[in-house]
Amino acid sequence: MTLRLIGVDGTTARTELKPAREFDKPSSPLKSRVVYAAAHVVPKAWADNVPGAPADLDWDATLAFRYHLWSWGLGVADAMDTAQRNMGLDWTATAELIRRSAAAAQSVGGQLVVGVNTDHVTDEVISLDEVIAAYLLQLDVAASAGADVVLMASRHLARAATGPADYERVYREVLARAGAPVVLHWLGDAFDANLSGYWGSAGFDGAASTVLRIIEDNLARVSGIKMSLLNAEYEVSVRSRLPEGATLFTGDDFNYVSLIEGDKTSHSDALLGAFAAVAPLASVAIRALDRDDVALYRRLLQPTEKLARHIFATPTQYYKTGVAFLAWLNGHQPSFTMVGGLHSARSLPHLSEIVRLANDSGALELPDLAAARWHELLAVNGL
Repeated sequence: MTLRLIGVDGTTARTELKPAREFDKPSSPLKSRVVYAAAHVVPKAWADNVPGAPADLDWDATLAFRYHLWSWGLGVADAMDTAQRNMGLDWTATAELIRRSAAAAQSVGGQLVVGVNTDHVTDEVISLDEVIAAYLLQLDVAASAGADVVLMASRHLARAATGPADYERVYREVLARAGAPVVLHWLGDAFDANLSGYWGSAGFDGAASTVLRIIEDNLARVSGIKMSLLNAEYEVSVRSRLPEGATLFTGDDFNYVSLIEGDKTSHSDALLGAFAAVAPLASVAIRALDRDDVALYRRLLQPTEKLARHIFATPTQYYKTGVAFLAWLNGHQPSFTMVGGLHSARSLPHLSEIVRLANDSGALELPDLAAARWHELLAVNGL
């Protein structure tokens, strides 16, 4: 069978559909790296999931995708930006997602972290005290569910803070209430322009100094930091300066192969939206690292980085569309739909390139199904 592809000028071409990769699922936990895949949510295809409407989720499909990730030995990072926080997933649905995912993780012994933010507050501008109270409300929801926490970057804090001291105060007071060590979250403005200047400094050096100071001053309450700046040099710089006991989780969907592999002194663990799209390949590649088979690790994972770079292409915040699209192609959801109508955020030529790169990298888990679904989508669009 061949795949029909479409270019940005409307011309079409065909490429050979590659057979499915045959991989075994792990029989024991991954050893050499801690790996979380940031999971998306699946809406009911028939529900009113239009822009501005409350999210109406297909809970069976949403949780089934998390079981899929756990079955490959990956942890799940839930209720984060990949799950459309601040882009269609309202707080009522988020809180239910945290509770359901935590119960599902406990039922299979799966690793889980969940995002805690301030996004239930509808006012755009609030005081620092209100930012702290908002964080604590969501922290209590996560704690009640028994879930570990990623303390996400807050748009409210970015607006309210006047400098590094305000960030240090907010994080100090919130972390003091955390029942277990949390992962901090540095999301670059490529993902969310509202977070420009986070940590109170316009430049990287000042921001890095602030966040490192927060980690050092609260080390008993901080297990590490997830960095999503799409800049490998920045990540390695922070990684080399972390205090002992703190972990760097790469969120760099452009450069994760080298960052996870590491150098002679250190490596990054992973918390990646890209790994939700390529879970079997990520699992087998990390197991190759467990055996010190770096050549196989690179051979398996390097082609997926090309795919991820396209999925996360500018405007980067719409990468979620590519993640959901691949989940649909691979049979993990019944329709290519997203909350907030976000499935319309990428063009057919963009999706076509995802199909090509997924085929080339072995990320199509059920190639025949993927081809049939893709060709049906082309037909619906008159092609």
